[in-house]
Amino acid sequence: MVKKMKKELSKVYEPKEVEDKIYKFWMDNNCFRAEVDSKKKPYTIVIPPPNITGQLHMGHALDETLQDILIRWKRMSGYSALWLPGTDHAAIATEAKIVEAMRKEGVTKEDLGRDGFMERAWKWKEQYGGRIVEQLKKLGSSCDWSRERFTMDEGCSKAVKEVFVKYYEKGLIYRGERIVNWCPHCKTTLSDAEVNYEDQAGHFWHLRYPLKDGSGYVELATTRPETLLGDTAVAVNPNDERYKDIVGKMLILPLVGREIPVVADDYVEMDFGTGVVKITPAHDPNDFEVGKRHDLPIINVMTDDAKITDDYPAYAGMDRYEARKKIVEDLDKGGFLVRVEDYSHNVGTCYRCGTTVEPKVSTQWFVKMKPLAQPAIDAVKNGETKFVPERFEKTYFHWLENIRD
Repeated sequence: MVKKMKKELSKVYEPKEVEDKIYKFWMDNNCFRAEVDSKKKPYTIVIPPPNITGQLHMGHALDETLQDILIRWKRMSGYSALWLPGTDHAAIATEAKIVEAMRKEGVTKEDLGRDGFMERAWKWKEQYGGRIVEQLKKLGSSCDWSRERFTMDEGCSKAVKEVFVKYYEKGLIYRGERIVNWCPHCKTTLSDAEVNYEDQAGHFWHLRYPLKDGSGYVELATTRPETLLGDTAVAVNPNDERYKDIVGKMLILPLVGREIPVVADDYVEMDFGTGVVKITPAHDPNDFEVGKRHDLPIINVMTDDAKITDDYPAYAGMDRYEARKKIVEDLDKGGFLVRVEDYSHNVGTCYRCGTTVEPKVSTQWFVKMKPLAQPAIDAVKNGETKFVPERFEKTYFHWLENIRD
């Protein structure tokens, strides 16, 4: 009589007992390896590469699970299915993490020098990039690991250069001065998608700008008196009867003494504030556009870390908020400050560090988006691409139809 041995099932699921064995079996047998097969339809997903800033989070777990479901379904449906894995360098965010770790050791980038810092960055990539790959495997992700890529791989870098040159030759990439979202802490430009907006308590400072001919002054209000240093005009609405007689006249910019014109522009809302707006083309996106229309000078008054430039000795080297306080004091002493009122407004902040973003004119490379966005819009409108649920089409169209270079 043979006695059969039975192993009792654990009352609690123990993933360690089964999952690693199963995944090893899949890997040993190349279950996820994608091959070019003329008899099969291809189906490919390029993984949105996780940043090597640390480790995966719940958002990644959800995203990777959905992709895994799709790729396994297509693989079992007879497609030649490739799920291409990879990780992203996320340069600025990764740099911030490395600098933070170095700070705890009492080491700075300057201590290491460029080569030393780059060496440390690559070590970080090996440590955290490897951790992310192992986490993806723990999720059971059926990626073709033989094709794993990193965004700073030589092949990827060459591809970026090739596409850049191709787009430049087609006239889709150009260089020019534009207002950008600048983070004075990270010292980098942010895309519109990288700016978080929050309500902040502030003030409206009502100021007098005297007319050069001595016939009086105009009153305007601003939430950022420190940018007054870069004013190159004030604007009124061309239909505003209150100011039609001063359009074209010159004003004397308080504290600075520069002569600036009064221009008429439809951008100005007659019923907002006093109906007079200071124009600082180098530090406001709307002012920048007004400046282009009226051929106004562009005067940058801040350094990359948001301190006043040496062109204004009374405030040179001051942080923007320190300068604001001093400028308001000087405006008050000079008789230019009329009153101050509380005002809550929406302010852009850096999504990485939370620092208030400084709109700043900068020479940048830009990609013309309209000719690139149109085929993507058409693909949804003609049914080639479908959204599930369908209501997200509205969000998609709103984004692409209003996209900026």
